[in-house]
Amino acid sequence: MKPEIPPQTDRAVIYCRVSSIKQVEEGHGLDSQEVRCREYAKRKDYAILEVFADKGVSGGDLDRPEMRNMLSFLLSQPDKNTAVIIDDLNRFSRDVRVHWQLRDLVKNAGGILESPTLKFGDTSDDKLIENLLASVSQHQREKNGEQVNNRMRARVMNGYAVVSRIIGYKYKQTSTEGKVLVRDEPIASILQQALEGYTSGHFNSQTEVQRFLESQPDFPKQNPQGGIRLWKITQMLKQPLYAGYIQSKAWGVSLRPARHEGLISFETYQKIQKRLKATSLAPARKDIAQDFPLRGFVTCGDCGKPFRSCRSKGEYKRYAYYLCHTKGCESYGKSIARDKVEGEFADLLKDLQPSRGLFALVKALFTQAWNQRLSQANEMRKAMRRDLLKLEKQIDGFLEKIVETTNARVVQAYEHKIDQLERQKLLTSEKLEKSFKPQAKASEMLELSLRFLSSHCKIWTSGNIHLQKLVLRLAFSERLAYHRNEGYRTPKTTLPFSVLGGICTHECKMVPLSRETSNELFEVFEDWDHQLRQADIDFEELLK
Repeated sequence: MKPEIPPQTDRAVIYCRVSSIKQVEEGHGLDSQEVRCREYAKRKDYAILEVFADKGVSGGDLDRPEMRNMLSFLLSQPDKNTAVIIDDLNRFSRDVRVHWQLRDLVKNAGGILESPTLKFGDTSDDKLIENLLASVSQHQREKNGEQVNNRMRARVMNGYAVVSRIIGYKYKQTSTEGKVLVRDEPIASILQQALEGYTSGHFNSQTEVQRFLESQPDFPKQNPQGGIRLWKITQMLKQPLYAGYIQSKAWGVSLRPARHEGLISFETYQKIQKRLKATSLAPARKDIAQDFPLRGFVTCGDCGKPFRSCRSKGEYKRYAYYLCHTKGCESYGKSIARDKVEGEFADLLKDLQPSRGLFALVKALFTQAWNQRLSQANEMRKAMRRDLLKLEKQIDGFLEKIVETTNARVVQAYEHKIDQLERQKLLTSEKLEKSFKPQAKASEMLELSLRFLSSHCKIWTSGNIHLQKLVLRLAFSERLAYHRNEGYRTPKTTLPFSVLGGICTHECKMVPLSRETSNELFEVFEDWDHQLRQADIDFEELLK
């Protein structure tokens, strides 16, 4: 029940404001302001009509929801003579220009500004004091902003993240370092799989990364339909925090190691940036990819362009085809039955299948590559240390040149070069730290690769489109050319398959590999192991 309003100017409203949501959730600023305003109203014998409270609104903002509501309320009163009580001047405004604009709005709406801490008047002395206090409030707001900005910049320079929220991480309060980012599971592992999958080619495009993340129930979505906007995917792929590094162009903080654990290595991050700058691949279409696993991978033998796919309706059923859609090509519009193209591809895979007798040679090849890689460890570490010293000298040289020059464009060019050298230094340091420290034994690392070599035909016939795409990536180094009359041209296979095709004499003895080929073979098996672990294939189930 509203109180009875005295006949004269004994009515009032209360206006309160706090500048952050945290003050609303954790503090009692609004409550304490209202209590003091009510005590003042009681002394003045005012009847409180309404209380208006702006939550999380800066003192430098003119546009305030509750301020607008209060002005509308004042205009609706029959007696244009209502006191507007504020606890203190800085709760009304912390900007001189905004202060006087709000003062005019309140006055024009029929309000009279009052406060228990300040007398508002129209004399020159009253206005001088009010101006001084408004200036002091503005200075305090700006000074607070500068201090917060400087503290945040200092934390970034020391390697601590200050972003409000980053997917895959959460903040943990520590006794010595303040709030530090830690992995937020299972989101962190899902995102790590997406980032590494994009690097390895498991996901050919950002759209495929988007679909993968949208398919994960535990990954946060942006809308009720379970979608994630594509710009958000790009943002995550470009985020150095996921590599355990931090930078801020706005604060002039160059890329540097952060104080939290990265989801991926810096080398992986660099590969992602390189892929983002390269020509993007068209994502597999949702509506047709499941039925045409070779779409986009098999090319026309006449023009070299990827085949498209289609279905046509017959009298009793629908028929599926691959065809060239390149105008001017001799095979333009001439369809080839899907069963023919995919049947011949299955035969091609069978031809790649190593015999049982070759698996001992595969193990010997891998062991040879493994041992050669380990023997090079000390030599590579020494070379990388030399590279680091060289990079540091180059950086110091450019810093000296910056001090000596006054040309802004030259300084900018030097700074760009220093940034490039710093990135090379970080990448070299990471490689040195992780160089040739096997996470598993040779036999463990080889196990999945051998399983793939022995069962890639079974994986293809599983019908799982993601596993079929994996077979294409791991078995072939280039797209396959298919001529409508001649069939498949000689395929270019990945190194393990091509080496297996040429390692045996009639006595089935292994031909020693060159150092370069041995290193390359090791890297291929390492990549296979990584991609196969990501795919998480149930080989036992496939071989039943």
